[in-house]
Amino acid sequence: MIVNSCASRSWIRFHSRIVRHQSPLHIPSASALSQHKGRPFHTQSPRPVERNATQIDAAEFWKEYKGAYNVPMADFPFVPHVSLELMNKRTTAAGTLCKVSRLSKSGLAFAHINPSPGESTSSVQILCGSAKLVEKLDSIPLYSAISVTGLLKHKHKPKKTSATLVTTAKSAHCGEGYVSIGEVEIAAEDITCLNNFDKRIPNAPDHVYPPSNRHLQIRFDSKLRNALLFRAEVTRFAREELKEFHEIETPILFKSTPEGAREFLVPTRKIGFAYALPQSPQQYKQILMASGITRYVQFARCFRDEDLRADRQPEFTQIDLEMAWTDGEGVMQRIETFVKSLYKRFEQDTQIPPLSDAPFHRMRYEEAMSQHGSDKPDLRIPGLIHRIDHIVPPQLRSMITSLDNPIVEAYKIHLNGDAEIIQKFLRQFFASPEGEMFEKNPDGGPGINIFDPRKPLNGLQTFGFEGAAAIESFYHELARTSFQTKEAHPIETSFDEGDLVFLQARQNLPHSGGSTALGNLRRAIYKAAIAEGILEADPSHWFLWVNGFPMFTASNGTDPGQEGTAGFSATHHPFTAPMTAEDVDLLLPDPLKAKADHYDLVVNGVELGGGSRRIHSAEMQKFIMRDVLKMSETRINDFSHLLKALSAGCPPHAGFAIGFDRLIAVMCGTDSVRDVIAFPKNSKGDDLMVMSPRRVNEEELARYGLEVIPSKTPAI
Repeated sequence: MIVNSCASRSWIRFHSRIVRHQSPLHIPSASALSQHKGRPFHTQSPRPVERNATQIDAAEFWKEYKGAYNVPMADFPFVPHVSLELMNKRTTAAGTLCKVSRLSKSGLAFAHINPSPGESTSSVQILCGSAKLVEKLDSIPLYSAISVTGLLKHKHKPKKTSATLVTTAKSAHCGEGYVSIGEVEIAAEDITCLNNFDKRIPNAPDHVYPPSNRHLQIRFDSKLRNALLFRAEVTRFAREELKEFHEIETPILFKSTPEGAREFLVPTRKIGFAYALPQSPQQYKQILMASGITRYVQFARCFRDEDLRADRQPEFTQIDLEMAWTDGEGVMQRIETFVKSLYKRFEQDTQIPPLSDAPFHRMRYEEAMSQHGSDKPDLRIPGLIHRIDHIVPPQLRSMITSLDNPIVEAYKIHLNGDAEIIQKFLRQFFASPEGEMFEKNPDGGPGINIFDPRKPLNGLQTFGFEGAAAIESFYHELARTSFQTKEAHPIETSFDEGDLVFLQARQNLPHSGGSTALGNLRRAIYKAAIAEGILEADPSHWFLWVNGFPMFTASNGTDPGQEGTAGFSATHHPFTAPMTAEDVDLLLPDPLKAKADHYDLVVNGVELGGGSRRIHSAEMQKFIMRDVLKMSETRINDFSHLLKALSAGCPPHAGFAIGFDRLIAVMCGTDSVRDVIAFPKNSKGDDLMVMSPRRVNEEELARYGLEVIPSKTPAI
């Protein structure tokens, strides 16, 4: 698979056509190829020294490996409650050596083994009562895989008072016929090391393993390991909760179609032809709707060649579902039920707060962008953004922007501290790399006011006498929002010492994209204030639906879109249906005003998933592609398979995809999906555990009919 990187450019040429590829592949010289033939390029070690059969047969690894064939089959059950029927019987336990204690030089030692490396809750004690066994135990490094055979016995208990014995009996009660695993031990008769833990591997309790040792991170970092096990539990529950859907797998090897995101290409030995990895199963699941599968679900692997960040990976998992004979409203109701059931099931096992039975909040895209400065609002952030053009005097406007006729917006937030504390906080914030970017805004940096009763006009002197009074009056008259608590509303509509008021100008244009400059500043100030301890964190999980997105977005020269010539592209993908019949009518005279029946599920500023009602008519789909997006016939023909399926009486349908990695990250309380993925890629798209992607050699390029055209842009 050829893996792209957006940071630099080169060209991979199929011998019959050119395909753009965005990561330079450096071809080694012929001499270098001959030296490394048959070995990966990152392997620089010399060839192993040849040894004769006698040397190998005497090697410790050889004897250890052969010995693993001669141990009895493990039959000890690592369960919290052990049946009394097993007592005083011979048993074999296989697990990881996790603890060793020597009590005397006369040949007495205790050890603990558990069935899972890094897990200690189900460990069983081993008693070594002979000098020979103790010596053998001493030769085995901790964390090695071992097998122990012996008699299962009750642990020897020291003499205790009768009151203590009663307490112990009550605490250890496991039911009739069972005993706690902590009260038994195996009197060892034989110990075999199945695979020793290399003594050169560091294993101090506080050691931090690099990504290249991800297996050791998982083994010794309980937080990471528990997150992965929790993910498995959620997967199991989700399948059960969505059992009315049919789980159907769709192909991973797809073809390149202009849906809106960059793709990964997979060259084939059929010269000039390549597969593409799916951005999502979108087209296949719509075909399934036309096939009579009215309820589809899949834990789908998806691939997108996008710039990476904490909540994005080049490959990711989503719970992908589609429903026939419904619209967006029907899908949103089903997803709400699913999420609430999920939280109810796991709220006792995690730190996530319970969700109320009330419906999730609803918010239009325009409202989200205007009041929150983001299309994925975080409802925990106090205060909203308000347009105050009518209050800002011309002199103040000229101080914060050079734009003609700009929109000027304000954001007020109450922090815990007097004016001096808030002033210090602001200096530190804007001196940080994150804060510096806001002062470099080409539309003008933010204007900042700190409310201080000891200063003229309460610190709002930049507004002037009339403006200061007007801004206070403006906030006093604000109505309470649907998601605002009774306690928060008075704070947000009044002024107190230390209150911050930010002003930000922007161009007088309709909202587009995912955020505004003031929205980004609002979110950054909120996080920084919590980190500084001058704002209390809200542990709640605030879910809401954002809908009413524009159906089309003007081209920005960066996103690939659908390669049409209309000057705009589908905001989400070209299969999204208009929101209402009135929006259908707008497709002819003014498509940029049409709204889409698309909906995003957002929690605490994280877009957890998205979905839409689909265009179920083949003719309408062709009209969107040909007459609205103005795609070429060649590109429209790339969707001929979908159009053919839609023309076969495909029912109305809608769907949704939950970003499963993000869902688990939110439930585990982490900002990065890498903390809940077993083997994630880093910010450059590299897997440092297995060292992928790797360079492609000349022989492999020739096999697929490819060659590398060097890039003029230097590689990073």
